[in-house]
Amino acid sequence: MSGVEHGREPCPHRIYDDIGGAFAMGAVGGGAVNLVKGVYNSPKGYVLAGGLEAIRREAPKIGGSFAIWGGLFSAFDCTLVAIRRKEDPWNPIMSGALTGGVLQLRYGLASAGRSAAFGGFLLAVIEGISIMISRVSAPPPPQPMAIEMPQSAAEPRPTAVRADGYVSEYDAGAGAVPAEVTQKSGGFWGGI
Repeated sequence: MSGVEHGREPCPHRIYDDIGGAFAMGAVGGGAVNLVKGVYNSPKGYVLAGGLEAIRREAPKIGGSFAIWGGLFSAFDCTLVAIRRKEDPWNPIMSGALTGGVLQLRYGLASAGRSAAFGGFLLAVIEGISIMISRVSAPPPPQPMAIEMPQSAAEPRPTAVRADGYVSEYDAGAGAVPAEVTQKSGGFWGGI
């Protein structure tokens, strides 16, 4: 299957890599959202200061939340790779379900179950889109090369194979057709 990233770090290091990447993504994305919120909610004359204060206050929280999600997801993914001994699209789907469930356990089993189902569904959609994009964007398979046969002066003579495996040549121009060719052979499998 093609939905698996083969250019990633090996499993123990992958967790740290994903924690850092998720923190950066959350901090930058949360910073952009909170900059807009801070600018919108600030009084006139303090617009830039309000936007920067909102970034300072909220971006690390959002980055930390993303880092926790990314770390748990990678830890579950590495654990499933070690248990199942294969890396296929089912590992991220199950990791998303486990991560969603574990993060909601403090609110009860029902909430954890709903969050696990949503996490698994979300990762299944992501993996499906990833597989679809990789199949659509993959180069077409190479076409088989045509091999040109050299033209010989004499045309090849037709051959017939007898039941005992002997190959005999006959002259099609003379009208003499061997009995092996004209007799009923017993169907497709030759009388087996």
